[in-house]
Amino acid sequence: MKDITIFTPTYNRSSYLRRLYDSICLQAHLDSIEWVVIDDESTDDTADTMQKIFADNKERFPIRFLKQKHGGKHRAINKAVSIAEGDYFFIVDSDDYLCKGAIEKILLWIEGVRTRNDICAVAGIAVFPNNKVIGGAINFSTEYVDASIFDRYKYGLGGDKAEVYKTSILKRHPFPEFKNEFFVTENVCWYSIAAEGYLIRWYDDAIYVCDYLPGGLTMSGANDVEGHIRNFCGYKYYIELCIKVLPLRQKFAHINEYRETVKSLGLSEHEAADAINFSGLKYKIYSFLSRLYTILRSIRKAT
Repeated sequence: MKDITIFTPTYNRSSYLRRLYDSICLQAHLDSIEWVVIDDESTDDTADTMQKIFADNKERFPIRFLKQKHGGKHRAINKAVSIAEGDYFFIVDSDDYLCKGAIEKILLWIEGVRTRNDICAVAGIAVFPNNKVIGGAINFSTEYVDASIFDRYKYGLGGDKAEVYKTSILKRHPFPEFKNEFFVTENVCWYSIAAEGYLIRWYDDAIYVCDYLPGGLTMSGANDVEGHIRNFCGYKYYIELCIKVLPLRQKFAHINEYRETVKSLGLSEHEAADAINFSGLKYKIYSFLSRLYTILRSIRKAT
Protein backbone atom coordinates (compact mmCIF):
# COMPACT_ATOMS: atom_id res chain seq x y z
CA MET A 1 0.00 0.00 0.00
CA LYS A 2 0.96 3.63 -0.61
CA ASP A 3 -0.13 6.82 1.07
CA ILE A 4 -1.21 8.56 -2.14
CA THR A 5 -2.31 7.45 -5.59
CA ILE A 6 -1.73 10.23 -8.08
CA PHE A 7 -4.18 9.60 -10.90
CA THR A 8 -3.95 11.12 -14.36
CA PRO A 9 -6.64 10.64 -17.01
CA THR A 10 -5.30 11.57 -20.42
CA TYR A 11 -6.49 12.01 -23.99
CA ASN A 12 -4.10 13.27 -26.69
CA ARG A 13 -1.87 15.02 -24.17
CA SER A 14 1.43 13.23 -24.82
CA SER A 15 3.38 16.49 -25.06
CA TYR A 16 2.34 17.45 -21.52
CA LEU A 17 2.77 14.14 -19.71
CA ARG A 18 6.54 14.63 -19.43
CA ARG A 19 6.03 17.97 -17.66
CA LEU A 20 3.70 16.35 -15.14
CA TYR A 21 6.08 13.43 -14.65
CA ASP A 22 8.98 15.81 -14.05
CA SER A 23 6.94 17.69 -11.43
CA ILE A 24 6.29 14.40 -9.62
CA CYS A 25 9.98 13.51 -9.72
CA LEU A 26 10.81 16.78 -7.94
CA GLN A 27 8.66 15.80 -4.94
CA ALA A 28 9.96 14.46 -1.65
CA HIS A 29 8.75 11.11 -0.27
CA LEU A 30 8.45 9.34 -3.63
CA ASP A 31 8.25 6.07 -1.71
CA SER A 32 4.82 7.21 -0.49
CA ILE A 33 3.19 7.51 -3.92
CA GLU A 34 2.15 5.66 -7.04
CA TRP A 35 1.17 7.19 -10.37
CA VAL A 36 -1.71 5.68 -12.32
CA VAL A 37 -2.28 6.94 -15.87
CA ILE A 38 -5.34 5.89 -17.89
CA ASP A 39 -5.43 6.74 -21.59
CA ASP A 40 -8.92 7.36 -23.02
CA GLU A 41 -8.06 5.95 -26.48
CA SER A 42 -5.66 8.70 -27.55
CA THR A 43 -4.69 8.95 -31.22
CA ASP A 44 -1.33 10.66 -30.60
CA ASP A 45 1.94 9.13 -29.34
CA THR A 46 0.84 8.87 -25.68
CA ALA A 47 1.88 5.21 -25.47
CA ASP A 48 5.38 5.97 -26.79
CA THR A 49 5.74 8.88 -24.36
CA MET A 50 4.77 6.68 -21.44
CA GLN A 51 7.27 4.02 -22.53
CA LYS A 52 10.03 6.63 -22.44
CA ILE A 53 8.86 7.74 -19.00
CA PHE A 54 8.97 4.14 -17.79
CA ALA A 55 12.53 3.83 -19.05
CA ASP A 56 13.61 7.06 -17.37
CA ASN A 57 11.82 6.37 -14.11
CA LYS A 58 14.09 3.47 -13.13
CA GLU A 59 11.56 2.38 -10.49
CA ARG A 60 11.84 5.59 -8.46
CA PHE A 61 8.12 5.16 -7.81
CA PRO A 62 5.49 2.76 -9.21
CA ILE A 63 3.82 3.78 -12.47
CA ARG A 64 0.88 1.98 -14.02
CA PHE A 65 -0.30 2.84 -17.52
CA LEU A 66 -3.64 1.49 -18.72
CA LYS A 67 -5.73 2.07 -21.81
CA GLN A 68 -9.51 2.16 -21.98
CA LYS A 69 -11.97 2.28 -24.83
CA HIS A 70 -13.07 5.89 -25.20
CA GLY A 71 -15.47 6.49 -22.33
CA GLY A 72 -14.65 9.81 -20.72
CA LYS A 73 -12.88 10.99 -17.60
CA HIS A 74 -15.51 9.68 -15.18
CA ARG A 75 -15.06 6.10 -16.42
CA ALA A 76 -11.30 6.47 -16.10
CA ILE A 77 -11.70 7.70 -12.52
CA ASN A 78 -13.93 4.72 -11.68
CA LYS A 79 -11.31 2.34 -13.05
CA ALA A 80 -8.43 4.05 -11.29
CA VAL A 81 -10.21 4.14 -7.93
CA SER A 82 -10.97 0.43 -8.22
CA ILE A 83 -7.26 -0.45 -8.62
CA ALA A 84 -5.71 2.32 -6.50
CA GLU A 85 -3.23 1.18 -3.86
CA GLY A 86 -2.99 4.54 -2.12
CA ASP A 87 -4.96 5.41 1.00
CA TYR A 88 -5.67 8.78 -0.61
CA PHE A 89 -6.51 9.59 -4.23
CA PHE A 90 -5.27 12.74 -5.98
CA ILE A 91 -6.55 13.57 -9.48
CA VAL A 92 -3.93 15.50 -11.45
CA ASP A 93 -4.97 16.08 -15.05
CA SER A 94 -2.46 15.48 -17.82
CA ASP A 95 -2.19 19.15 -18.82
CA ASP A 96 -1.52 20.21 -15.20
CA TYR A 97 1.37 19.66 -12.80
CA LEU A 98 2.38 19.76 -9.14
CA CYS A 99 3.95 22.62 -7.23
CA LYS A 100 7.26 21.96 -5.53
CA GLY A 101 6.68 20.40 -2.10
CA ALA A 102 3.09 19.38 -2.87
CA ILE A 103 3.37 15.75 -1.73
CA GLU A 104 5.22 16.71 1.45
CA LYS A 105 2.43 19.11 2.36
CA ILE A 106 -0.30 16.60 1.56
CA LEU A 107 1.32 13.97 3.77
CA LEU A 108 1.44 16.45 6.67
CA TRP A 109 -2.20 17.36 6.10
CA ILE A 110 -3.20 13.69 6.03
CA GLU A 111 -1.44 13.10 9.32
CA GLY A 112 -3.43 15.96 10.83
CA VAL A 113 -6.79 14.34 10.03
CA ARG A 114 -5.87 10.72 10.61
CA THR A 115 -8.23 10.39 13.60
CA ARG A 116 -11.05 12.42 12.04
CA ASN A 117 -13.67 10.09 10.58
CA ASP A 118 -15.75 13.07 9.43
CA ILE A 119 -13.02 14.36 7.09
CA CYS A 120 -13.18 12.85 3.59
CA ALA A 121 -10.35 14.85 1.99
CA VAL A 122 -7.62 17.40 2.42
CA ALA A 123 -7.30 20.17 -0.12
CA GLY A 124 -4.91 22.88 -1.23
CA ILE A 125 -5.15 25.74 -3.67
CA ALA A 126 -4.84 25.45 -7.44
CA VAL A 127 -3.10 28.26 -9.33
CA PHE A 128 -2.59 29.31 -12.92
CA PRO A 129 0.96 29.07 -14.35
CA ASN A 130 1.41 32.76 -13.43
CA ASN A 131 0.67 31.82 -9.77
CA LYS A 132 -2.68 33.63 -9.74
CA VAL A 133 -5.10 31.75 -7.48
CA ILE A 134 -7.96 30.05 -9.32
CA GLY A 135 -11.28 31.20 -7.92
CA GLY A 136 -9.96 34.37 -6.30
CA ALA A 137 -8.93 35.30 -2.78
CA ILE A 138 -9.52 32.95 0.15
CA ASN A 139 -11.86 34.23 2.87
CA PHE A 140 -10.35 32.74 6.04
CA SER A 141 -7.33 33.76 8.07
CA THR A 142 -6.61 30.53 9.96
CA GLU A 143 -4.19 27.84 8.77
CA TYR A 144 -7.10 25.78 7.49
CA VAL A 145 -10.86 25.48 7.68
CA ASP A 146 -12.96 22.31 7.97
CA ALA A 147 -16.04 22.79 5.80
CA SER A 148 -18.51 20.95 3.64
CA ILE A 149 -18.16 21.36 -0.09
CA PHE A 150 -21.63 22.96 0.08
CA ASP A 151 -20.20 25.76 2.24
CA ARG A 152 -16.98 26.36 0.32
CA TYR A 153 -18.04 29.69 -1.21
CA LYS A 154 -18.58 31.09 2.30
CA TYR A 155 -14.81 30.84 2.70
CA GLY A 156 -13.85 32.14 -0.72
CA LEU A 157 -13.15 28.64 -2.02
CA GLY A 158 -14.52 29.15 -5.52
CA GLY A 159 -13.10 27.66 -8.70
CA ASP A 160 -11.00 24.53 -9.02
CA LYS A 161 -9.17 23.39 -5.92
CA ALA A 162 -6.76 20.48 -5.33
CA GLU A 163 -8.71 17.92 -3.30
CA VAL A 164 -7.11 14.67 -2.17
CA TYR A 165 -9.84 12.22 -1.17
CA LYS A 166 -9.77 9.09 0.96
CA THR A 167 -9.78 6.23 -1.54
CA SER A 168 -12.06 4.10 0.64
CA ILE A 169 -14.78 6.77 0.43
CA LEU A 170 -14.41 7.16 -3.34
CA LYS A 171 -14.85 3.41 -3.74
CA ARG A 172 -18.33 3.79 -2.21
CA HIS A 173 -19.26 6.62 -4.57
CA PRO A 174 -18.50 5.62 -8.17
CA PHE A 175 -19.63 7.79 -11.05
CA PRO A 176 -22.76 6.64 -12.90
CA GLU A 177 -22.04 5.42 -16.41
CA PHE A 178 -24.56 5.86 -19.21
CA LYS A 179 -24.38 4.14 -22.60
CA ASN A 180 -23.12 6.37 -25.42
CA GLU A 181 -22.44 9.27 -23.05
CA PHE A 182 -18.92 10.42 -22.29
CA PHE A 183 -19.22 13.09 -19.61
CA VAL A 184 -20.60 13.32 -16.09
CA THR A 185 -19.60 16.28 -13.94
CA GLU A 186 -17.30 15.40 -11.06
CA ASN A 187 -19.71 17.18 -8.72
CA VAL A 188 -21.92 14.08 -8.92
CA CYS A 189 -19.31 12.31 -6.81
CA TRP A 190 -18.31 15.22 -4.58
CA TYR A 191 -21.92 16.18 -3.76
CA SER A 192 -22.97 12.63 -2.96
CA ILE A 193 -20.06 12.36 -0.51
CA ALA A 194 -20.82 15.73 1.09
CA ALA A 195 -24.48 14.74 1.45
CA GLU A 196 -23.36 12.07 3.91
CA GLY A 197 -22.04 14.81 6.18
CA TYR A 198 -18.35 14.65 5.27
CA LEU A 199 -16.11 17.71 5.56
CA ILE A 200 -12.94 18.68 3.71
CA ARG A 201 -9.95 20.29 5.40
CA TRP A 202 -9.09 23.23 3.13
CA TYR A 203 -5.67 24.93 3.21
CA ASP A 204 -4.69 28.26 1.70
CA ASP A 205 -1.56 26.75 0.18
CA ALA A 206 -0.85 26.17 -3.51
CA ILE A 207 -0.01 22.60 -4.48
CA TYR A 208 -1.38 22.32 -8.04
CA VAL A 209 -0.90 24.27 -11.27
CA CYS A 210 -3.81 24.27 -13.75
CA ASP A 211 -3.00 24.95 -17.37
CA TYR A 212 -6.38 24.96 -19.06
CA LEU A 213 -5.89 24.01 -22.71
CA PRO A 214 -8.17 23.92 -25.76
CA GLY A 215 -9.73 20.48 -26.09
CA GLY A 216 -9.73 19.79 -22.35
CA LEU A 217 -12.98 19.30 -20.43
CA THR A 218 -12.91 22.78 -18.94
CA MET A 219 -12.63 24.43 -22.35
CA SER A 220 -14.72 21.90 -24.29
CA GLY A 221 -18.19 23.09 -23.32
CA ALA A 222 -19.02 19.81 -21.58
CA ASN A 223 -20.57 21.82 -18.73
CA ASP A 224 -22.51 24.11 -21.08
CA VAL A 225 -25.98 23.56 -22.56
CA GLU A 226 -24.62 21.75 -25.63
CA GLY A 227 -22.66 19.43 -23.36
CA HIS A 228 -25.76 18.75 -21.28
CA ILE A 229 -27.67 17.84 -24.42
CA ARG A 230 -24.96 15.44 -25.61
CA ASN A 231 -24.90 13.73 -22.19
CA PHE A 232 -28.50 14.17 -21.14
CA CYS A 233 -28.90 11.07 -18.97
CA GLY A 234 -25.86 12.01 -16.91
CA TYR A 235 -27.04 15.61 -16.74
CA LYS A 236 -30.52 14.59 -15.51
CA TYR A 237 -28.87 12.44 -12.86
CA TYR A 238 -26.87 15.45 -11.72
CA ILE A 239 -29.89 17.78 -11.61
CA GLU A 240 -31.87 15.29 -9.50
CA LEU A 241 -28.92 15.04 -7.11
CA CYS A 242 -28.60 18.85 -6.89
CA ILE A 243 -32.30 19.20 -6.08
CA LYS A 244 -31.96 16.55 -3.40
CA VAL A 245 -28.83 17.78 -1.60
CA LEU A 246 -28.08 21.44 -2.37
CA PRO A 247 -29.23 24.50 -0.40
CA LEU A 248 -32.36 26.12 -1.84
CA ARG A 249 -30.69 29.05 -3.61
CA GLN A 250 -28.26 26.70 -5.34
CA LYS A 251 -31.12 24.48 -6.49
CA PHE A 252 -32.67 27.47 -8.28
CA ALA A 253 -29.50 28.16 -10.26
CA HIS A 254 -29.46 24.57 -11.51
CA ILE A 255 -33.18 24.58 -12.32
CA ASN A 256 -32.67 27.69 -14.47
CA GLU A 257 -29.88 25.93 -16.35
CA TYR A 258 -32.03 22.81 -16.71
CA ARG A 259 -34.90 24.86 -18.14
CA GLU A 260 -32.54 26.31 -20.74
CA THR A 261 -31.30 22.83 -21.65
CA VAL A 262 -34.73 21.23 -22.08
CA LYS A 263 -35.89 24.25 -24.08
CA SER A 264 -32.98 23.68 -26.48
CA LEU A 265 -33.95 20.01 -26.68
CA GLY A 266 -37.53 20.95 -27.56
CA LEU A 267 -39.06 19.13 -24.59
CA SER A 268 -42.50 20.10 -23.37
CA GLU A 269 -42.96 21.20 -19.77
CA HIS A 270 -44.50 17.81 -18.99
CA GLU A 271 -41.56 15.97 -20.58
CA ALA A 272 -39.08 18.17 -18.73
CA ALA A 273 -40.77 17.46 -15.41
CA ASP A 274 -41.01 13.74 -16.08
CA ALA A 275 -37.30 13.53 -17.01
CA ILE A 276 -36.27 14.50 -13.45
CA ASN A 277 -39.15 12.65 -11.74
CA PHE A 278 -41.11 15.81 -10.91
CA SER A 279 -44.85 16.18 -10.98
CA GLY A 280 -46.07 18.87 -13.33
CA LEU A 281 -47.09 21.07 -10.41
CA LYS A 282 -43.76 20.70 -8.63
CA TYR A 283 -41.90 21.61 -11.83
CA LYS A 284 -44.10 24.70 -12.32
CA ILE A 285 -43.40 25.84 -8.74
CA TYR A 286 -39.64 25.30 -9.01
CA SER A 287 -39.55 27.02 -12.42
CA PHE A 288 -41.44 30.04 -11.08
CA LEU A 289 -39.27 30.32 -7.95
CA SER A 290 -36.06 29.94 -9.93
CA ARG A 291 -37.09 32.74 -12.31
CA LEU A 292 -38.08 34.92 -9.36
CA TYR A 293 -34.75 34.21 -7.69
CA THR A 294 -32.90 35.28 -10.84
CA ILE A 295 -34.87 38.53 -11.06
CA LEU A 296 -34.24 39.37 -7.38
CA ARG A 297 -30.54 38.70 -7.78
CA SER A 298 -30.41 41.03 -10.79
CA ILE A 299 -32.16 43.76 -8.82
CA ARG A 300 -29.77 43.40 -5.88
CA LYS A 301 -26.76 43.59 -8.20
CA ALA A 302 -28.17 46.67 -9.88
CA THR A 303 -28.59 48.45 -6.56
